[in-house]
Amino acid sequence: MKLLIIRHADPDYDHETLTEKGHKEAELLSQRMIKKPARYYYVSPLGRARDTADYTMKKLGREAVVLDWLHEFNASVIRPDRPDRRSYVMDWLPEHWAGDDRFFSDKKWHENEIMAEGNIGARYNEVTEKLDELLESHGYVRDGRLYRTEEGNNDTIVMFCHFGVECVILSHLLNISPMLLWNGTCAAPSSVTTLVTEERRKGTVYFRMLSFGDISHLYAGDEEPSFTGRFAEKYGNPGERTEDD
Repeated sequence: MKLLIIRHADPDYDHETLTEKGHKEAELLSQRMIKKPARYYYVSPLGRARDTADYTMKKLGREAVVLDWLHEFNASVIRPDRPDRRSYVMDWLPEHWAGDDRFFSDKKWHENEIMAEGNIGARYNEVTEKLDELLESHGYVRDGRLYRTEEGNNDTIVMFCHFGVECVILSHLLNISPMLLWNGTCAAPSSVTTLVTEERRKGTVYFRMLSFGDISHLYAGDEEPSFTGRFAEKYGNPGERTEDD
């Protein structure tokens, strides 16, 4: 089985849709996606993901199934440097998390006191349990850190969603702390991440990531990738976001 996780195109967060650039990205993405249609399509309930999916779905004459749990992972915490307000769980300064070894463990990351206060482990489990229910409906049953199947398949599943929840999905499938993914990777808007099941011995399955955040469709269309979700490569670079902005 092949699993494609697609981050929505460049977002207009204020209006829960896409920017003009985002619509261009979604169109270029659709030109790529229709070349090899998938068997199953799922989408977040949020407008920016649905608007991204629409370009592909309309070309195929299909409708994606809306899954509420593909909603952005918007759980919040009280960051050490922002004690007066709550912040998205994936948005931390490096100096406030990299020194805690628990964040590098796929089993202990949520034991950090700030994560515990926000009940983030339970929120994570809600999403991964729904993910496993979906995979089980496609023939793959979670067993510890592995999956079991009685009869594997070569189906392709596509999910149009968001970066935060994409990292939760990858964390669960690859048994990696989501903190490393939230803070150590960035999937550009409209990017495609591809995983496949590997069944090296009958019935025993592990997911392998073939590509992360692929935006070759943008380069093919001569469209620069969006900077959304990133911070300045060098402090002071014009137009690049910093913590002080």
